[in-house]
Amino acid sequence: MDVFKIEQSIGGGVPSPDKITPEVSFDAGSEFNLSFFDTDSNTQGFSDPGSVGSTSASSPPPLKLTPLPGTSAPSQGLLSPPAVKQEQHYVAADSNSSSTTKSFVPCKVCGDKASGYHYGVTSCEGCKGFFRRSIQKQIEYRCLRDGKCLVIRLNRNRCQYCRFKKCLSVGMSRDSVRYGRVPKRSRERSTEESSRVTTTDADQSDSETKQLAVYDVILTVSQAHHANCGYTEEHTRNLVRKPVVLPPASPADSEVASSTAESMEQERCWLWQQFAANITPSVQRVVEFAKRVPGFCDLGQDDQLILIKIGFFEIWLSHVARLTTNSLMMFDDGTTMTRQQLDIMYDADFISSVLHFASTFNALSLNDTEVGLFSAVVLLTADRNGITDVKSIEHHQDKLIEALKVQVGRNHANEPQLFSSLLIKLPELRNLGAKHSAHLDWFRMNWTKLTLPPLFAEIFDIPKSEDDLQ
Repeated sequence: MDVFKIEQSIGGGVPSPDKITPEVSFDAGSEFNLSFFDTDSNTQGFSDPGSVGSTSASSPPPLKLTPLPGTSAPSQGLLSPPAVKQEQHYVAADSNSSSTTKSFVPCKVCGDKASGYHYGVTSCEGCKGFFRRSIQKQIEYRCLRDGKCLVIRLNRNRCQYCRFKKCLSVGMSRDSVRYGRVPKRSRERSTEESSRVTTTDADQSDSETKQLAVYDVILTVSQAHHANCGYTEEHTRNLVRKPVVLPPASPADSEVASSTAESMEQERCWLWQQFAANITPSVQRVVEFAKRVPGFCDLGQDDQLILIKIGFFEIWLSHVARLTTNSLMMFDDGTTMTRQQLDIMYDADFISSVLHFASTFNALSLNDTEVGLFSAVVLLTADRNGITDVKSIEHHQDKLIEALKVQVGRNHANEPQLFSSLLIKLPELRNLGAKHSAHLDWFRMNWTKLTLPPLFAEIFDIPKSEDDLQ
């Protein structure tokens, strides 16, 4: 089950990537220095605290990278994350009364008038029923505000994820829902002994905290993937194929192409330009995805840039695999390139390896959330050339691998070997990324013959002008 597809009480589904207001523009004639991380100040969203559709608090900090004089490497770090406003504490009020009284006991989850002791916590009927349904139906929620929504009576239905998280944090017990109500005598004894925390209780609390942390990672990455990937199941469901067809040769071209070799080079250049134009929007989306991956924005700006530039092709390949067969590759807008066209651009051996990866990766039958988690693991690869903060990246990747293991184990319980098979794909992808980089040496020698999108040239270190060669 894909955790991202649980419907919210308001706000509807998450918009498909083509409907998301782009935070980056990349005109063919514009200069680009990986400064495509600026956020759009006109982004609209819900202004009410805890609103599912709000974007102001959920958006990670923009990545702004400026090259050092005479180099293409960045010198300035990330903008600091926006400070999280301290939550206001509201005085709990009885929903049926305009004033508080001595008999008023607040719900520990939302602050409404408590109706009794439910699942180990003093709570209202609303939160009691919400927690019971969440456990019995095994519902998985998502939050668009990084799990920081304020849960009070007036907006407790706005974000189900944060409400459920609050239920757990104040002590509601999953087992109480699974195994029935706690006898009154047990409740009284529990109240008397509440001041004494046993080792077993502490261990159980620690275990639940760790589970909740993994759950947070899964939801955060799932949300980031769905919001910034054009190759999700929902987005690609109704694609219409648009084959790339070579334009007819003009008489002038025929005169210039005096040999078969020159004609093939012209065809190769044209195909590369079509390929670059179709892959470039994914560069922006992978960057936006990276900024939302837990731990990525805590890294230094140089390490961030290295992870994106080296990891982009590997991440994109794991996305486009969904639309790749043994005879063609389809982009997220329906544009298709045949195997023969790809052979012309690269070579037959490399394309065979790419198509083999796509075939075996598709055979794992991963859902969108699992692909998103896998992409995050690929992104945070610590031993990329030039990385400095190796330990931090390894630490964050370990958390992502654990989240991927939990998600795969939950969705593929009858395939215990699947997680290991998935990890084996990491070195295979890395090998394909290295071979792809070697193929781009042709670009770097023939850049004057091509008109490439600046974003494509920047992500793959292809010169755009004489200044880039210095």
